[in-house]
Amino acid sequence: MAPGLLFTDQHGDVAQLHGVGIRRYDGVFYAWGEDKTHGGAFGGVACYSSPDLATWTFLGHALAVDGAVPDLAPGRVIERPKVLRSAAGTYVMLLHVESADYGYARVGWAISDRPEGPYTYLHSERPLGNISRDIGVFMDDDGTGYLLSEDREHGLHVYRLAPDLLSVEEIVSTTLTPPSDHPAGPHGYESPTMVKHDGLYYLFGSDLTGWSTNDNKYATAPSPAGPWSEWRDFAPPGSATYDSQVSVVVPVAGSETTSHVYAGDRWSRDDLYHSAPVWLPMRIQDGRAELEWRDTWTIDPATGVIS
Repeated sequence: MAPGLLFTDQHGDVAQLHGVGIRRYDGVFYAWGEDKTHGGAFGGVACYSSPDLATWTFLGHALAVDGAVPDLAPGRVIERPKVLRSAAGTYVMLLHVESADYGYARVGWAISDRPEGPYTYLHSERPLGNISRDIGVFMDDDGTGYLLSEDREHGLHVYRLAPDLLSVEEIVSTTLTPPSDHPAGPHGYESPTMVKHDGLYYLFGSDLTGWSTNDNKYATAPSPAGPWSEWRDFAPPGSATYDSQVSVVVPVAGSETTSHVYAGDRWSRDDLYHSAPVWLPMRIQDGRAELEWRDTWTIDPATGVIS
């Protein structure tokens, strides 16, 4: 892999892995991304599979444009597709569902009996009445699912999902940007993702700078309910996270070690289709997260070793 270069699928087409969600099921990596073939409006959720996070097979649209469903109609905005598998074996896709003016601010749910879909769209809502824009998801070791949701005015919420993952039960914690860093007032981080390593929870997010990149942050806690540490840089300060925005951090558990892969986006506002991925090894250990720049690198999915 080489950060900043586009992935292509088995047909030689640019893999639409924007705002990506990645999960490993039964030894196979699945990725769900925003299809930006026609720009910012909803063009479907593209699904891919991979044995190694480097070579991708296009499996079709897991969720397609559907004029009969208002939330999926042409002109809608669907972002940050993330998938969890319930205890019953159902694949549950959560989405940021928007109107063109970004005033809708809801979470959408869709389900399938296969990771690649097709998914049946269920509904959208503002969780517990709160606005919800960029989202992430997390599944804990005990099978509890969480929704991470950016509520600009009130903070980044961590919601516990119902056991079937199809509804929100409660807010377990809320975090804000440091007030000292924002004279206009604290707010929530966007594009959130969470991992757990050696019993500690790591929460990642990006500041609110639109299409422009910034120094993304992370915080740690002994539980999704907190208390969360102060927010810190995980890439060199001033690098704007190597000119990228976090989408997801992927744990790769192997026979020798568990490694972590940072999957980020470089958004090209005028050419979203060709917006480049920035995927890099991330070192997570002893309460610290550090993003490591490498011009090229590989990961052995069997051992978890990065070289």
